[in-house]
Amino acid sequence: MFGGGRLFAAGRRVLSRGFSSSYASQRVGGTRFGIKAAGVLAGSAGVAVLATRGTHVAQNSGNILDEINQRLMRIEKMLLSYREFLDTIRELKKTHPGNLMAKHFDFEYFNSLAPELQERLVKICQSGVDNADSGMGCYAMQPEDYDLFKDFLGKVIQDYHKINGEVQHVTNWDLKSVQDKLPPGGVLDLTKLGLGTTSMRVRVGRNLAAYPLPGAMSKDDRVNLEKDMVSAFKKLMRDPSYGGTYYSLTPGTEYTISDAKYKDLVKRHIMFKDMAADPYLNSAGISNDWPYGRGCYVSADGQFIVWVGEEDHLRIMCMKKGTVLNDVFDRLSDACKVVEENAGKFAHSEQYGYVTSCPTNLGTGMRASVHIKVPGLTTDGTEKKAKEVCKPLGLSVRGAGGEHTPIGADGTVDISPSARLCIQEAEIIAALYEGIQLLLKEEAKAKRNSKL
Repeated sequence: MFGGGRLFAAGRRVLSRGFSSSYASQRVGGTRFGIKAAGVLAGSAGVAVLATRGTHVAQNSGNILDEINQRLMRIEKMLLSYREFLDTIRELKKTHPGNLMAKHFDFEYFNSLAPELQERLVKICQSGVDNADSGMGCYAMQPEDYDLFKDFLGKVIQDYHKINGEVQHVTNWDLKSVQDKLPPGGVLDLTKLGLGTTSMRVRVGRNLAAYPLPGAMSKDDRVNLEKDMVSAFKKLMRDPSYGGTYYSLTPGTEYTISDAKYKDLVKRHIMFKDMAADPYLNSAGISNDWPYGRGCYVSADGQFIVWVGEEDHLRIMCMKKGTVLNDVFDRLSDACKVVEENAGKFAHSEQYGYVTSCPTNLGTGMRASVHIKVPGLTTDGTEKKAKEVCKPLGLSVRGAGGEHTPIGADGTVDISPSARLCIQEAEIIAALYEGIQLLLKEEAKAKRNSKL
């Protein structure tokens, strides 16, 4: 009988002979690539075929070899795609130094991985390969990816988040722990800064530990996750402090909405846009199976919203037109606890905090923002000057309608602290309050200068 060990060795010999000219002699990214992975896969192919034949191997050796040959052809195709993948990254290192995936990709590290891990890392990096202009260039596919591929992703994370030394995130929503950064009494009252009623919003990205991250989810995964969330939302709907309803984009459910209703929700910034038009999310597999498994929950007062099935499993948001930041911050803190209690444990890393698809949101996954009028800093009709002023303050600036939207006609912009990782939730909301105060001083200065 042709034993599994001999078949494994035979597979390696076949690959070494058949691919020697195209793989063994190739150097991709400065390292030999192909034979190690090919040998392991060839042996696996042979053993898999052997297992399916049982005691009839001897009588069916011709069929077995044919099947092995077919599997080896598939392996060859895979290796060719890997070669193109690695060649593209080598070129991106030269042409797009801002692509952090390409910048920190280590060919020797990739070649040291087992074949199944190589395949996983390829998927993580695919968006940055397909979209050269990516700033980040990678999306995690499984909750454990940040720990499993720490040797690569750790460098990307440190670079993006500007962290020197070891990363160790700490979660803390307690405002009492940052009293030295708060005004007396701990109330973040915008009227004390000279502002009136304004749009305040705090959101977090969360993923359920029981499922793959969106880029690796199957259609069934997406639909089942939405079903789990609907069960959780039904509990909220029965709670007088939440109430509300759920809007599903999945065809044929009890909460499915019409296309007209969907467009209306998008226009009102309640529902997220069709992700199928996003090339970065497409390459990462995040927008696959649209619109299945997508929807949003909206509370009765319209001030608490949960998106389901966007870049992360969940985007949990609290918003309000008011003057006290504590209102939205405290409600979000409570809401996150309620959602996790009803929906299941959130994916979390001891080192990186809450796990998100994109490394940019790791840690808190939080964005806290307000709309603020700065006509003196937007006299040219753009947010360019406001961004220049806000960057050293640790603030990000967007248009009033969100990312990639124009500023308001009255100079209204959306500002938020930039940091997500190795900063506590309580520190983010405190930083927003302080940032508003500093920005208003710069606005007053710009107005004075314009009168000179």
